[in-house]
Amino acid sequence: MGRYLERTECMCRLLQLQTEALVDRPARDIYVGWRRLYGVLRRIPPGGALALPEGDDFTLADSYTLAGDLTFERSNPDSVWNCFAQGRENARQMRHCISAEMWQRLNLAYLRLRDMEIEDIWGALPEGFYAGLAAETDAFDGAAQATMYRDEGWSFLRLGGFIERAQFAPALLLQQLAIDAESDGYAEEDWASLLEASHALEVYNRRYGAAVHPAAALDLLATDPLLPGSVYRSLKQISGEFATLGAGPGADSGYAAQRLIGRLLSLMQNEWPDNRDHEGLLRRVLSEATNLHFMINEAYFDYPLTVRAE
Repeated sequence: MGRYLERTECMCRLLQLQTEALVDRPARDIYVGWRRLYGVLRRIPPGGALALPEGDDFTLADSYTLAGDLTFERSNPDSVWNCFAQGRENARQMRHCISAEMWQRLNLAYLRLRDMEIEDIWGALPEGFYAGLAAETDAFDGAAQATMYRDEGWSFLRLGGFIERAQFAPALLLQQLAIDAESDGYAEEDWASLLEASHALEVYNRRYGAAVHPAAALDLLATDPLLPGSVYRSLKQISGEFATLGAGPGADSGYAAQRLIGRLLSLMQNEWPDNRDHEGLLRRVLSEATNLHFMINEAYFDYPLTVRAE
């Protein structure tokens, strides 16, 4: 539940910025936004790979198709519709573990979303739809903070969200670094939009000023200990939830996961400042965060049963 709803919120933030850009941004900026979204999901866009348009000829029809694929396409497991529906289904199965307020907020939002298609939102400010659904997931999170009993269910809900962040954030940064490498340079607007999508633009401006520099933006999004969506803080939060839950029934996998989290935190704290291969470090974090998901599954849910000897 935590992972699905966190991914819903992340996708809505990116799609909100993307649809806002359709109003007055050049075709190149719109292309970069779609490229980042599809790169993070490792999904081939409808019609094949995206191509950078030669002029301002990236039509609204193209964006309509891409937005529909990422938002309402039922066959896309990472579409906003599917992620929210799966989060709601998991909540339905665990209603005895969550509060009535949590279920009510999630279910009412799902009933509004259930039969919608891209044509239902496209003619009336689609960015408003994405902002509204992101607000719904934030409201669910607020209801959980205020009403949920602080047992293991609470810890697993938070753990799922933090693991999703620990995978989504480095994947997004890697996509932007790849775009910069292909362009033999960087566009300040790309990094500014990335900061905005991560709720970090105001923090960046206070610390570094109005001009956005990739190195400073990358450091902030990767290592800042106070930024909620930074890679480092996500790993730190995972460590805290593990400390609460313990090693789990599959203790070997649980202890291995705890050691892995420690190594990842050390990497971001100690290796990042001196290692100039930040792309390589982010790839390590993304790979190990993916492994962490399977370790958690083996530690708490899919652990081997012990057979008592006769």
